[in-house]
Amino acid sequence: MPRLSKTEIETFFQRLAAANPAPTTELSYGNPYTLLVAVVLSAQATDVGVNKATKPLFAFADTPEKMMALGEAELRDRIKTIGLYRNKAKNVIVLSERLIAEHGGDVPRDRAALEALPGVGRKTANMVLNTAFGEPTIAVDTHIFRVGNRTGLAPGRTPLEVEQKLLKRVPEAYRKDAHHWLILHGRYVCKARKPDCPACVVADICKLKGKTTD
Repeated sequence: MPRLSKTEIETFFQRLAAANPAPTTELSYGNPYTLLVAVVLSAQATDVGVNKATKPLFAFADTPEKMMALGEAELRDRIKTIGLYRNKAKNVIVLSERLIAEHGGDVPRDRAALEALPGVGRKTANMVLNTAFGEPTIAVDTHIFRVGNRTGLAPGRTPLEVEQKLLKRVPEAYRKDAHHWLILHGRYVCKARKPDCPACVVADICKLKGKTTD
């Protein structure tokens, strides 16, 4: 598949940045811990659905200690509108226990330590490192995987391959916010079933064949 040139990539991110100068996650959170929990809960669920459940939850339990006091049964009841809630509740309680025992109740700013927590994979770790700590990581979800391949920005067969190519190809000045720009672009413009090419700020440099016209 054709790839964007270095100049085109610079233009790509210049335009995304101009359209959205301060991108951020659509998950509601108040601190690194609640962000971590929200991301764990968001697997195979929408941000809107997660936010509806976590708003009252985080008002009551916004630290590992408070979540442990809440308990798994009560947590299950509070997140039962979210898919896979039983397993997610178990993971949140165990990861809270681990944070207290191994990290003094703090969310570690370390990929290996994050990935050692239950329910936390590479994508979740990247999301937390980027959003909570400002690390220039890119969490490749289905939206970013699609945008990376469809536009020619970073074609790859696996999420890890796309991530590695993005980290090499995205200019350093844009790397910290690239995750949010790409996920929002994939969610609202470069949609899976029918991309909204007429509304796309990078349509003229995108390598997608058969762009939509309406």
